[in-house]
Parts: sequence; C-alpha cells; structure tokens
Amino acid sequence: MAADLQLVRRPRVGHIQFLNCLPLYHGLVHSQAVLDLELTKGTPTELNAALLEGRLDAGPISSVEYLRHASELLLLPDLVVAADGAVRSITLASRRPVEELDGAMVALTNTSATSVALLELLLRERWNVKVESFSCPPDLPRMLEEADAALLIGDDAMRANYADLHTYDLSEQWQAHTGWPMVFAVWAVRRDWAAEHADQVAAVHAAFQRSLEHSLAELAAIAADAARWEPFSAADLEAYFRGLEFRFGPREQSGLVLFAERLASAGGYGLERVPAFDFAPVWLG
Repeated sequence: MAADLQLVRRPRVGHIQFLNCLPLYHGLVHSQAVLDLELTKGTPTELNAALLEGRLDAGPISSVEYLRHASELLLLPDLVVAADGAVRSITLASRRPVEELDGAMVALTNTSATSVALLELLLRERWNVKVESFSCPPDLPRMLEEADAALLIGDDAMRANYADLHTYDLSEQWQAHTGWPMVFAVWAVRRDWAAEHADQVAAVHAAFQRSLEHSLAELAAIAADAARWEPFSAADLEAYFRGLEFRFGPREQSGLVLFAERLASAGGYGLERVPAFDFAPVWLG
C-alpha cells in the first residue's frame, strides 16, 4: 500500500561556493545528477561543521578537519582540491615583508581551517616569525585596519586589491618549503551513513567522477561561462582551473601525510598522529 511506502532521502552533500570547486560541480548539472542530491552551499568552515555534526552525509571537508576526525569519516577516492605550486587563491597580504612580521598582528579569514594551519606552519618553519592573530570575516581593507597582515582564501583572495602590499601564495610557499603538493580539501562521507547506504555512497562518488571528467574536458567553455559573472577573463580563469589538482594521487597523498606530520609535531591542532587514509568502497553492489 502507498501508505506503507517510505521515501528514500536524497544524500545531503556539501557544496563549496568558490571558483576552485566549479570543475567538481559543473558537470552535475550537465548529467542531471544534481537532481539526485540535496546540495547545501556554504564556506569551508560552515560545511566542515555540517558534515561533522551529521547535518550532511558527504562532501568536501578541509584537510585539517579531516585529519582531526578521520575516525568518523571515509574518503571518497580521487576527489580533492590541491595544488602542486602556486594556487592563486590562498594569499597572505602584508604591509611589510613577511620576515619582518615578528610580533605583528595577523587577521585570519574565518572561512577556512586548513589555510590557517598552513600559514601558522609556514610562519614558524619557513619564516621563523611569531605573530599574534585574530579571526574575522574576509574583508581585506577592514582586516588591515587592525592588523599588519591578512590571510584570505578562495574568491575573496582572488578578487582582493593588493596594491602596495607584499603578497605570498601559501601553496607556492609550501611547495618551495617541502617539495610536495598542498591538499586543501578532501571529499569524505560519514562512516555511520556509509555503513547503511553503500549504494548511495557509490552513486555520489560516481556522480562527482563523471562531473569532474566532463569539466576537465570542457574547461575552456566553463571558464568562458564563469567569466561572464566574474572580474576575470576567460583565459585567466582557465589558467586558474588548470593550476589546480583534483585527483588524490600518490603525490597528493604524500603531501597530505607530510602536512599531518608537521601538524602533529607542532602540537595544538588536536592531532597526535597521522591517521590512516580509509577510503569508502565505491563500487555499486
């Protein structure tokens, strides 16, 4: 009887509203897979909390938060946002050279966890400076009213006016410092949800894989479409997309292991050891 039927809830999936994730989501519309997902848009910080609190089933999570909560999560294979060199959207802007920031105040965007941890590691390990800091919304002029330097990420970093400021691409600095890529976000599912919804886990993963494959083949067109609404040329956006890594390959995995080791060694990040990378089984049974 119809009254006995129970509706199957669509997977609740996070959606980062930054240009760097556009190639991962654009193809969902092309394939109409977006109709099978309940997408929740937000900043990385907002989506981190939603996934960890069980308000989302799957989606992107900042690398540092995944490392802290790996026991609660399973990774979706081959889905990350990473860069092996300059990324252009993780930027420290400073009134003076970073080596002269010892004792200075730094404003940190409240939209990211990984980039804040990365900056703290680089300040300590690469530049050997100690700073004071506070968290605030990502508005560069206001940040620099109270601070000597500011950390911005995502579209806020790309759109900011850096005239007369010293700027540092943190992904480029990490690669120069360690020789390895920087993984900013991974895609994960909650273990408790995955245990009861194996087919949905596989379907979510397949949808994103198809989306990414479509987008990588159509980057020029996607960039041209996005440029209609952004203060960037199509060529500039295409170059930006091509500078990103979306596959969680051996180099990206090694880079994330190194990042975890540095965080554990530094202390204060809620990470005592490098967790095992447990991947969700994503074959349809």
